[in-house]
Amino acid sequence: MLGVDTVGFVLSSVLGAEDVVAGFSAGSMKFLAAALAIGLGAIGPGLGIGILGAAAMNAIGRNPEARGPILTNMILAIAFAEAIAIYALIVAFLLLFVV
Repeated sequence: MLGVDTVGFVLSSVLGAEDVVAGFSAGSMKFLAAALAIGLGAIGPGLGIGILGAAAMNAIGRNPEARGPILTNMILAIAFAEAIAIYALIVAFLLLFVV
């Protein structure tokens, strides 16, 4: 995990943390945890929304008469996928401001 150690050390030195223990400070680890929470938490919904959009456009291209139900189901599925990304954002804010 050399990359995480390096990022923590760089964050602690850039932010000027004074309570550095072995190259890490609580503040820098908070920023790193929040960045990882939203970064990794947004990958899945982003890919899911892209796949949903592509599949819906493909389905509409194959059957234009079914446009209404396809778009309704696509928007509902996108809303559920986006809810997961919003949950990750809330976790990142909790890590930044509460922990």
